[in-house]
Amino acid sequence: MIYHVSPKGCDCAKGTAEAPFRTINHAAQLVVAGDTVIVHSGVYREWVDPKNGGEEGKPITYIAAEEEHPVIKGSEIVTDWEKVEGTVWKKTLPNSMFGDYNPYAEKLWGDWLLQPSAYFVHTGDVYLGGRSLYEAESMEELYRAERREVRFQNAWRLRDERLLHPEDSVYQWYATVDADTTTIYCNFQDKDPNAELVEINVRKCCFYPTRKGLSYITVSGFEMAHSACGWNPPTAEQIGMVGPNWAKGWIIENCDLHDAKTSAVCIGKERSTGHNESALFDRKSGHIHQAEAVYLALQFAGWSKENIGSHIIRNNEIHDCGQNGVVGHLGCIFSRIEHNHIYNIGVKHEFWGHEMAGVKLHAAIDVVLEGNNFHNCALGTWLDWEAQGTRVTRNLYYDNERDFMIEVTHGPCTVDHNLFLSDYSLDNHAQGTAFVHNVIAGLTKALKVVDRNTPYHLPHSTAVLGYMPTYGGDDRIINNLILGHMEDSVQVPTDRVLLRNLGRMYDDFTTPEEYEKIKEEQPGAHGFLFYYKTPAPVWIEENAYSGHATPFRAEKGDVTVEGLDASVEQRAGKWILTLTVPDKVAKMSCREVTTERLGAPRATAEPYENPDGTPIDFDKDFFGKSRGGNVKPGPFACLEIGKSEVVIWER
Repeated sequence: MIYHVSPKGCDCAKGTAEAPFRTINHAAQLVVAGDTVIVHSGVYREWVDPKNGGEEGKPITYIAAEEEHPVIKGSEIVTDWEKVEGTVWKKTLPNSMFGDYNPYAEKLWGDWLLQPSAYFVHTGDVYLGGRSLYEAESMEELYRAERREVRFQNAWRLRDERLLHPEDSVYQWYATVDADTTTIYCNFQDKDPNAELVEINVRKCCFYPTRKGLSYITVSGFEMAHSACGWNPPTAEQIGMVGPNWAKGWIIENCDLHDAKTSAVCIGKERSTGHNESALFDRKSGHIHQAEAVYLALQFAGWSKENIGSHIIRNNEIHDCGQNGVVGHLGCIFSRIEHNHIYNIGVKHEFWGHEMAGVKLHAAIDVVLEGNNFHNCALGTWLDWEAQGTRVTRNLYYDNERDFMIEVTHGPCTVDHNLFLSDYSLDNHAQGTAFVHNVIAGLTKALKVVDRNTPYHLPHSTAVLGYMPTYGGDDRIINNLILGHMEDSVQVPTDRVLLRNLGRMYDDFTTPEEYEKIKEEQPGAHGFLFYYKTPAPVWIEENAYSGHATPFRAEKGDVTVEGLDASVEQRAGKWILTLTVPDKVAKMSCREVTTERLGAPRATAEPYENPDGTPIDFDKDFFGKSRGGNVKPGPFACLEIGKSEVVIWER
C-alpha cells in the first residue's frame, strides 16, 4: 500500500493522493511491511511514533514526495507575548500543553554529565527566527543578558571553548513551572516577538518509536528539528530526535536534522540494561555499570547481529545539536554512517559531559564511518569501548576543537585515508589501532588506561571473548602525511600529559625488536606487571613529516621536509583542499599496505579486515582511484609537486 500525507489532508480520509491523511503519525499506525508513506510539503508539528516495523526485503518507507520539503518539528509556535520590562517578555502556558513531559521542568541529568555550576539546564529550548536561544541561570542573569565569549573552561581541550556565535548569546530565556502553568521569560533584545517567529520545543522526539524492536524502517528526505530529548550517556536509555529503538535495519537518509537539544540520530541502548544507575544510586562507577550493560544486553536483550544494528545513516545534514549528531551504544553494531555533513555540534557550551561529539559510539563493532564531513564540533568522532572491526575512512575533519578520539578499546580499528586538519587532531587512549594513509595536521595525545578493564569480542560478533586494561601501543602508523601545524608540549592540566605531533608521541613505546629483546631478558615474564611496565610495540614506517613534527625515534623509511602543508575551504557547496607537496615527498615510494602486512592486535587476534572478513583494499585512495603499485604517503594516489587544489567533498 501507498499512503499520502499532506497538511491539507484529514486523518479521516483514505490516505490516497487525492484524499491524503493530515498527520504522519496517523499513517504510522496503519502501515505494515512493504508499505510506503509519501509525505508532502508542509510543517508537521508531531511525534511520529510508528506502530509496526518492516521485514528484511520489505521495509516500511517514509519518504518526502518528489521535489517537496516536509518538515517535522518537536516545537509549537508561541504568540501573544507580554512585555515585562525593557527587552524582557513573557508567556504563560498551561502545563496541559506538554502532556506528561514538560521540557521546562525536565533537567538534563545522568551519568558523565558534568555541569559548569550548580545550575542544570533543561531539555526545553526557545527559538527566535529558527535560532536557538541560551538558557539563563536566573532572572537576574536574564535581565543582564551579557555576551558570552567562553561559557566555561574545560581543561580537556587544547584551548578555551569559545562560542561559535557569541553575538547570539545575549538572546536568552528562563522558565518557571508551577502546578498548573509554565511561564517562559525571554530577553529578545531589539526583536519584537509578536512580529517574529517564536517556537518552543514541547516534544521529546520527532520520529522515534516508543516500542522496541521495530526493524527495517526507512526515513528519507525530511527536515526535522526542535526535539527536547535528554542527556544520552552509554549507561542510559538513549533517545534521539530520530532513530530506531533497539531494532535492526533502519535507513535514515537525505534528511536535514538540526536543533536537537542533545542528540539528532540515536542508534543506541535500550532501558532494561540500565538507566543512569551511577548517577541515581552512586553504588558503583559508571564504567562498571557500562560493563554490566554489555553482559545484560547479551543475556536478556538479544544483542546480536541477527536482531540489532546494521543501520545506514547517509547523505544527511546534521547540525546545531547540543550533544551529538549521531549517538549509540550497543545498538550501533554493524552499521554504516556515510557521506553526512555534521557540524556545529556541542558548540553552544551550555552543558558539558564525556559523551559529546559529532559521532559518539560505544561498542561500534564492525561499524564503518566513510566519507563524512565534520567541522565546528566540540569533537568530531569519538569511538569509546569495543571499537572492534571498526573502520574510519575517507572522512574530512577541520575546525573542530578535537577531530578524533579512540578510547579504551583493543582493536582492530582501521583509520585510513582521512584528513585531520584541526589544531588538535587525535586522542589515542586505546591500543591496536592502524593509522594508514591519513593527513594529520595537529597535535595528538596517547594515554594508557590501566584503571579500567573493557571487553573485547570474538571476530565480527557481539560474543565477549575477554576483557583487559588498555596498555597502549600495539598501533600501526604507516604512510601518513604529518604536517606539524602546532608546537609540541602543550600541557593538559587534568592528566599532566603533553600533546605532541604524531611520531614523537610514540617515543615512549618500543619497536617490535626492542619488545622481543625485553621479553628475552625476562624469561617467563607474562603477568600483569610485565604488560603494565613494558611499553608495547608499535609499527611506525614511511611517514612524511613537516613543520613542528618529527619522526618516531626508531622509524623506518621516513622523510622530513619543509613546506608540506594542507588546508581546506568551502566554496559554493564544495570543499576545496589546497595541498602543497615538496619534491622529496612527491618522489617517495612506500611499501603497499595490506591486511596481511598489518597483522592483528595482540588482544583480539582479529585482522584489520572488512566486516565480512575480506581484506581491506588499501590500494584505493581517497577518491577510490587505484595506486597502481606506485604508493605515496597520504590519502591520494598521486602527489603533484608544488601547490594544487582538489574538490574533496560536496553535498
